Amino acid sequence: MKIIHISDIHLTVPGEEMGGLNPHARFARALAHVMEDHADAARIIITGDLAHWGERAAYEALQAAVADLPVPVRLMIGNHDDRATFRSVFADHPVDENGFVNHAETVEGARFIYLDSVGERTHAGHFCAVRRTWLQAELENCEHARIFLHHNPMLVGLPAEDKIALNKDDRGPFQDLIRNHAEKIDYIHFGHVHAPIHGRLAGVSFASVPSTVNQSIPDMSETELLKGAPMDPAYFVLQINGRDTTIHQIPFAWEGPVMTAGTGWEDWAKPVEAAE
Repeated sequence: MKIIHISDIHLTVPGEEMGGLNPHARFARALAHVMEDHADAARIIITGDLAHWGERAAYEALQAAVADLPVPVRLMIGNHDDRATFRSVFADHPVDENGFVNHAETVEGARFIYLDSVGERTHAGHFCAVRRTWLQAELENCEHARIFLHHNPMLVGLPAEDKIALNKDDRGPFQDLIRNHAEKIDYIHFGHVHAPIHGRLAGVSFASVPSTVNQSIPDMSETELLKGAPMDPAYFVLQINGRDTTIHQIPFAWEGPVMTAGTGWEDWAKPVEAAE
């Protein structure tokens, strides 16, 4: 099974830039690349920061962009999103009984669980007790699961970034929940950090995906300022075989040279200058 993981598209009112870039053009290019190379994917999953300023026109542009795709799209909201505005545009989008944009589905035997980790007027993540109760029920009632959310639910060792991770009060209980069900969780996937970061949390592997716009520059000593630059964007292709996962980072906007080489031993032999 192939899954496309895209994150942090940061759409604006069409015509407005975000960080000196056109986020709509970047997103369109990513989707075009997916359709050209990965139209056989089972899902396109976008883990939040759908809109940079949470504006209705941005969500309407997103709605139009994904409306006719042949691959089903699943959406999550992030800290830049406005839940009420998102729901007003995507009126049929599933939510839980408390109005959070938590939803889940079974895909080829695995429970794909999509989380709403957004708080009010804060860039830090939130996953309160009622949301954890919903997640616990999902985990208890499935054989194995894969979790997608926007915020990193762990500290990643970047002090400024970690200030807007899942907040301290929710982080511990969330990790306890993951630990209690680790044997049935195949992977945790998230965005938010605009960088590829891989590791394990409470016995479960995790990976964050780069953004389709600006990328983060890791700084393990900076405590206040988030650092980023308009470096090349990417999305992930998840190749899933049962409970095994391989992740490929796809630099969809690269315009530089592409070299090719064979795989035989002699294909990599050092060139020898002709004898004079």
